[in-house]
Amino acid sequence: MGALHRGHTSLFDIARESAGPDGDVVATIFVNPTQFGPNEDFDAYPRQMKQDLDKCEAHGVDLVFTPEAASMYEGDASISIHEDAVSSSLCGSSRPGHFDGVCTVVAKLFNLTQPDAAVFGEKDFQQLAVIRRMVRDLDFPIKIIPGPTVREEDGLALSSRNAYLTPAEREQAPIIRKALLAAISGIADGGFGTVEEALLFARQTIEMASLAEIDYLEAFHHTSLIPLSGPVEEKAEVRIATAVFFGKTRLIDNIGIS
Repeated sequence: MGALHRGHTSLFDIARESAGPDGDVVATIFVNPTQFGPNEDFDAYPRQMKQDLDKCEAHGVDLVFTPEAASMYEGDASISIHEDAVSSSLCGSSRPGHFDGVCTVVAKLFNLTQPDAAVFGEKDFQQLAVIRRMVRDLDFPIKIIPGPTVREEDGLALSSRNAYLTPAEREQAPIIRKALLAAISGIADGGFGTVEEALLFARQTIEMASLAEIDYLEAFHHTSLIPLSGPVEEKAEVRIATAVFFGKTRLIDNIGIS
């Protein structure tokens, strides 16, 4: 959606490598109104097209598609795409309608650009899972390639919304990664006997940051996104994700067992 940072440009690099020297890399930049809720930050979302285009060029992007909302959505548009399994928890639960907007716009962008492959970041792990399911169920002839989360030196996942953080909020925000790492490491090495113990520890860690307010904190199966509880038998299949507010800024992150 623009306001590009190293996380986005890493996806361009993956696409460039996948396409090879003779292939074409297309980026789409579109702040999609249908995936924002009524009280979310659509109007305030950062837009910096000139800088974004320069970054696209620097990272080997051949074409950038930057439509306006009026050209993407008819005034009487009446069709959207709904996924009701992997989108039902996590961000899908706390942001009703969000993934309908994501699925619909991504399907439209796929139809308009006709890619052979598309790269999506693992930072929004649920979005990646939803897009994979949509491609599978609607028979899009597109390979979905995941891109690892890119982080600041202190562990905070890169996000366009990090620019909203006050200095005090930015100082506390790395607690998110610290909590997730401790929880998933405890599951991996047996320090936590159950998912509930790991999540409790992560919650208590995040709540040590006085400016943090947890939206959700959940453990789930890494492909189905079905919530997990009790003792963990297949540890490699566990992933933990959270969304945390610092003021009005909502940050997401997740980590699995590698």
